[in-house]
Amino acid sequence: MKSIAHLHKTDKTNSPVASDIRNQFLQKLVKRSYFILGSLFIIIFLVGYAAVLGSANLSILEVYQTIFAKFVPGFESTSSLYNAIIWEIRLPRIVMAIMAGAALALTGAVMQGVLQNPLAEPFTLGISSAAASGAAIAIVTGAGIIGGHYLIIGNAFIFAMGATIVVYLLAQFRGMTPESMILAGIAIMFFLNAITSIVQYIGTPDQVEAVVFWMMGNLGKSTWTTIASTSILFIVVVPILIYKANDINIIGSGDETAKSLGINVERSRIICMILSGLITAGYTAFIGIIGFVGLIAPHVTRMIIGGDNRYVIPGSALVGSIILLGADTLGRTIISPVILPVGVMTAVLGVPFFLFLFLKGKKKMW
Repeated sequence: MKSIAHLHKTDKTNSPVASDIRNQFLQKLVKRSYFILGSLFIIIFLVGYAAVLGSANLSILEVYQTIFAKFVPGFESTSSLYNAIIWEIRLPRIVMAIMAGAALALTGAVMQGVLQNPLAEPFTLGISSAAASGAAIAIVTGAGIIGGHYLIIGNAFIFAMGATIVVYLLAQFRGMTPESMILAGIAIMFFLNAITSIVQYIGTPDQVEAVVFWMMGNLGKSTWTTIASTSILFIVVVPILIYKANDINIIGSGDETAKSLGINVERSRIICMILSGLITAGYTAFIGIIGFVGLIAPHVTRMIIGGDNRYVIPGSALVGSIILLGADTLGRTIISPVILPVGVMTAVLGVPFFLFLFLKGKKKMW
């Protein structure tokens, strides 16, 4: 009897269905591995290339040598001048681009998942419009809760988080459905856009110029201090959002189905949206408005590795880093020495790329 049972088990294991499942699993594993390795390679290359750009004549090998010397004992370093240029001037901008791109893309993937809307992104809730209003008020009137050097940053962050909370409160009246949250976000967005326009209208030409420049996005003022400040948000929020990926997968099957499987849909949606708003507000306050990263990166990731949010969410972070660092690097080179705002570059690259995905994509992305 034992041998018969063993034979039966072996037959089931070696059945065509089981073999197909194994093959599909291995194919997905290989594809995801190539995706991760390829993304990391592109990021490493972009770091070296972006660090070369500037008035100082540096080679890409000298850049990598200077970076590795900081972490590898006994590794020969370059001159102290090159060390200062790379570590104090160029790398802060590059690291901020990597982290901000990852944060915006990851929150875009989360929002698209919990709202079940392929056009959702961090700014769907009016976060960018709120940050712009806060910054505009600080620049034009000088009014703000936090004074001094952090006046604009503090206003932008507080307004952005305030918009997230207001959207949440408004959506409660409609049962926290995806539709109610999106509609509330759109209403807040248009209202705050009007506030920003009024503030710009009463400002001086110099003040209006400063507001417009801030709204275009800028990585040039990044320092290790600002990176440390935003890294706290990144380290706290990102692991929680990745942990919620399985809940987001289940929510994707419908609210009623998710509830029947034991998922508290409203609570999960609130947690994801508040945390997404928090990290988006943090980065937007420091670098200004940068669109399309949270919209494009999740779609690119789904096209390559499928729709499982356990892989889409962290994968989107890698793609977002590539998009933002690549856009900033292109903006620094396309009409050098003029540096184009990174928010403009993401829009210029994002719109045609998204249309290309929409028109040419043969796979179902959603």
